[in-house]
Amino acid sequence: MDTEEFLLPRSRLANERLHALVPGGAHTYAKGDDQYPENLAPVISHGSGAHVWDVDGNRYVEYGSGLRSVSLGHTHPRVIGAVRRELDRGSNFVRPSIVEVEAAELFLATVPTAEMVKFAKNGSDATTAAVRLARAATGRPRVAVCGDHPFYSVDDWFIGTTPMSAGIPAATTELTVTFPYGDLAATEELLARHRDEIACLILEPATHTEPPPGYLAGLRELADRHGCVLVFDEMITGFRWSEAGAQGLYGVVPDLSTFGKALGNGFAVSALAGRRDLMELGGLRHSRDRVFLLSTTHGAETHSLAAAMAVLSTYTEEGTTARLHALGERLAAGVREAAAGTGVGDHLVVRGRASNLVFATLDEKLRPSQPYRTLFLRQLLAGGVLAPSFVVSSALSDADIDHTVDAVARACAVYRKALDAGDPTPWLGGQPVRPVFRRLA
Repeated sequence: MDTEEFLLPRSRLANERLHALVPGGAHTYAKGDDQYPENLAPVISHGSGAHVWDVDGNRYVEYGSGLRSVSLGHTHPRVIGAVRRELDRGSNFVRPSIVEVEAAELFLATVPTAEMVKFAKNGSDATTAAVRLARAATGRPRVAVCGDHPFYSVDDWFIGTTPMSAGIPAATTELTVTFPYGDLAATEELLARHRDEIACLILEPATHTEPPPGYLAGLRELADRHGCVLVFDEMITGFRWSEAGAQGLYGVVPDLSTFGKALGNGFAVSALAGRRDLMELGGLRHSRDRVFLLSTTHGAETHSLAAAMAVLSTYTEEGTTARLHALGERLAAGVREAAAGTGVGDHLVVRGRASNLVFATLDEKLRPSQPYRTLFLRQLLAGGVLAPSFVVSSALSDADIDHTVDAVARACAVYRKALDAGDPTPWLGGQPVRPVFRRLA
């Protein structure tokens, strides 16, 4: 379909309704319409498998579903079946349900590097609980975050370090320091400079690049030597890297780790897991000062925990991680071939582990470009592909990937025209997409 003919009038109206009632027009900034070409931000009606439909009736092959949370595809039968069975039994009680212990046992059997687990509803609560636990265990005030990773929490200890720091006291932000990924010497210098002040090192164990050889083991040694807690944020790597997370794949055991996203296949569930002696500080069976670890009314809703158990079982019994990698490898090869075939192989760059692919759009001088990203997204949408990333779900079929590669090839042909013209503006259809983290609206 020609992009000039691709209009989304009902989505546009729904976006206006959203902005009138919901700050930002979405409940997650990464889902905002400023992340999509102007007037081409579809509002979703429903989804099934690897496909979604917008309120205008268009069907898309979807990538990065639910910000990487729906890794098995929408309405996965094992997950939905498990949820339905619990709905008729009640969702929340005045005391723990038996589902809570069953979910904990299955989680710890799947991620055997952890000894205890506590469930919550979102990743931010889990990472903030890890930070609080590390501060309590060490008696230290500072938090060291990997500055090369984009997001850890909505809470002040992290958001204060971003361009969207309005409303956060400077005294809070000053307690968070950063270290670069892959650079042990710089991290050791940071720990020495703030000797006996840093409670924890928190990072994603891997992103679009693999850890340098010995890096994670080196961080483990540094944390031990300097007496701080090592925290792996496994919101993305959890299950996509291996059924036991990145820690299971790379063989480096953190003190604490946090999981979410893929854990519930779209249902709201996250987890803080780790060493018993640390986790128990938030419990009742010790004589130290108590830590208010995680205490959420909805943290143990039975249907969400049932979804998590179905996800864990599916991953281990059906080899889901291997399938995600196979699908991602096929997609990456097709996209790279399409880009090279149209002469934009140096400008549309696919990066990351096969189960977690992202893409970069580069301009004439090979610099990251939001206008070229806008052009590319616009062409993909018109071709029936909704792809803020190329993160796959296991519901994708070979036909879905073939369709995606065809759409990419058509988009790359337009990309080449814009490069030849030295200006993508005629193909943008409005304002370029914008980064999530920016100071001004």
